[in-house]
Amino acid sequence: MLKQLDELVGRHSGCEQQPVRFRPRTWHPRLEPHEAARVLDIGVACVNGPSGDRLVSRGDLSHLRDRAGDDDDSLRDLFVAVMIWGSGTTNGRGPRYTEAALSDARMATVLRTTSEAVRDGDLSGAYRHFVLKGVGRSFFTKWFAAVDDRDGTHERALILDDRVFRSLNALGWVSWKAAGTRYWPTRYATYVSSLHEWASALGVTADRLEWLLFHVNGRIDEVS
Repeated sequence: MLKQLDELVGRHSGCEQQPVRFRPRTWHPRLEPHEAARVLDIGVACVNGPSGDRLVSRGDLSHLRDRAGDDDDSLRDLFVAVMIWGSGTTNGRGPRYTEAALSDARMATVLRTTSEAVRDGDLSGAYRHFVLKGVGRSFFTKWFAAVDDRDGTHERALILDDRVFRSLNALGWVSWKAAGTRYWPTRYATYVSSLHEWASALGVTADRLEWLLFHVNGRIDEVS
């Protein structure tokens, strides 16, 4: 499998993750009642396309995390930014699901508990404790990746969404077999550890490899 991954990295060496377009006016009515609309100025204004659209990148999420505090409002704002970035303009359900999460009385506790677990390196525990209305694995692992402020010497949290999973399956990597259990928190932690190991062997960062798996969406042998 490492040979396939090495070829994948080489074929897509010129590809870079691009910012995601989002439409603040679509999100505003869902966020304003929860005092979270201030997040809508994240990123930069789009030069082309509908007036008012903005672009948000993964780097913008990191900058927001680094300049914000760890109080409940700051964690909520980062979470909302993650949901915006993960939804873009292609997932029309994103604003509705985000509103459902903001309306969940467990939100402050869940974000605080999981952010602490991620930063302590307990990714299985973070997975186990993330339960919010409207937010499934594809999005809460984005939250884990965004809130993880540890340096590169640690196995930082990574995103595990359906596109990444599709690529892993195409490579013949089966999470429950690798983890030795069908228990999802353990399977997620095993995925993160495995991806870091592969990335190290290939001379790339783990988040770069994660994005390539997302980018090809299961089409492992296709040229970009």
